[in-house]
Amino acid sequence: MFTSTGSWGLYKAPLSKSLLLLPTVLTVLLTVLLPQYQDLFIYNLQAVRQGKQFWRLVSGRLICLDLKDTFCSSLLIYNFRIFERRFGSHKFASFLFGAWILSAFVDLVLTEALHFMFELQVDVLPAGLLGPVFALFVPFYNSIPRVQVTQLLGHVSITNKSLTYIVGAQLLTSSAYMWIVACSGLIAGMLYYSNKLAVQKFLCVPEWVARCGSVLLEPVFSDSEPTAEAPLGMGATLDIQRQQRMDMLDQQLLLSQLAHLRRNTQQQQAQTGFLNWNRFFPTLRHRGQNQHQEGPQPQQPPYTHPPDNTAVVEEQVARLMEMGFSRMDAQEALRASNNDINIATNFLLQH
Repeated sequence: MFTSTGSWGLYKAPLSKSLLLLPTVLTVLLTVLLPQYQDLFIYNLQAVRQGKQFWRLVSGRLICLDLKDTFCSSLLIYNFRIFERRFGSHKFASFLFGAWILSAFVDLVLTEALHFMFELQVDVLPAGLLGPVFALFVPFYNSIPRVQVTQLLGHVSITNKSLTYIVGAQLLTSSAYMWIVACSGLIAGMLYYSNKLAVQKFLCVPEWVARCGSVLLEPVFSDSEPTAEAPLGMGATLDIQRQQRMDMLDQQLLLSQLAHLRRNTQQQQAQTGFLNWNRFFPTLRHRGQNQHQEGPQPQQPPYTHPPDNTAVVEEQVARLMEMGFSRMDAQEALRASNNDINIATNFLLQH
């Protein structure tokens, strides 16, 4: 799936790489070397309401002041880098920017609603780029296919998306009021992703800013192109990824069926005593036939292949025989693979 979601590190994801490195470095500086400046980056809503310190809506929502929050959010950004590859850095930056603006507004609305309805006064929220991180769960849930990997205890399904959700749950439980930031991020992500209020039109990164950012970020944070072959489906559309996955599963199923058929045939030959040794040891078989034998030998009835309704294509049989396989093996492989010469060739080479 993406997650999901792929490998290739941070290739073609310079913005994701910058979001991993810069906030982490600044968090370490503020927590270890410059703790006296942490007060400038506290997400203090009371100071925003009463002291009119609106700049805290910016400084308090850029850098995490907790190392565990930094670690979890970095893991999530690394997993969500697939969106930058799929949609491009400009659209990815526009989503983060729009979600960041909308989540700040939703933070104020939610805290005021809690104070009005439940008399719960929330003055300080967790700092950092957390709203956009939670907002990315919206496209992750809607656009990344869910593929089951295994099951625990026969009931709990483990998918390719489970680890990302577990990291999100860990981040959610890191502080008392993180759930407010999470709700704000999810609401902002749904508003921007659905675009029902046309927020994508005015909450987007201008083209000239994107070009400037590309000039500044790509030389510094871009990774070299990987030399290894790309994993299945990477960079393709969702439909192509699903089709490739289904083709791979079909090939694996046909190969397993062919292997099962081969084992059953060999067992039947061993039980009836008509094992065709010439298929496995042709030189020994011919050598035994050239030796002098006394008296006539009892003639064994010829081996007959179990009847199969699948007709093989003689042209494909000839192609496999040109590769060195026997006619009977070629026919058997083509019948089991429904005349797919690629699958038949792979099986004959592996067995």
